[in-house]
Amino acid sequence: MKKKKWMYFAPLAVVGLLLFIAAGGAVVRALWNWLMPPLFGWHQLSFWQALGMLALCRILFGGSGGHGFGQGSKFQRRMAERWGSMTGEERERFRQGVRGACGSGLSTSENAG
Repeated sequence: MKKKKWMYFAPLAVVGLLLFIAAGGAVVRALWNWLMPPLFGWHQLSFWQALGMLALCRILFGGSGGHGFGQGSKFQRRMAERWGSMTGEERERFRQGVRGACGSGLSTSENAG
C-alpha cells in the first residue's frame, strides 16, 4: 500500500514544484516590468530572464536554507553569547566601533539629550 502512495505522490510533487517555479518567474517578471522600466528606464524582462534572475538571487542571497543571519541562526546565537559576556564598557566600545564603521551620526544618548 505504501508504494502505491509514492507512485501518485512523486509525480504530483514534481508537477507542484514546476508550478511553483513557474509562478515565481511570472511574479518576478510582472513586478520587474511594472516597476523598473517606469522608474529607471530599464528594459522589460522575458519570463526566462525573470526565472534566471530568480535563480541568481537565490544563489547570491540564499533564503530558507537554514543559514544566514535569520532568527535562531548560529551567528545570532554566537553574538548573543558574546554580548552576554561583555561588560558595560566593552558593550559601549563595541557600539562606538559599529557606529564608526557604519558612518552613523549621533549616538542614542546624544540624540536623547
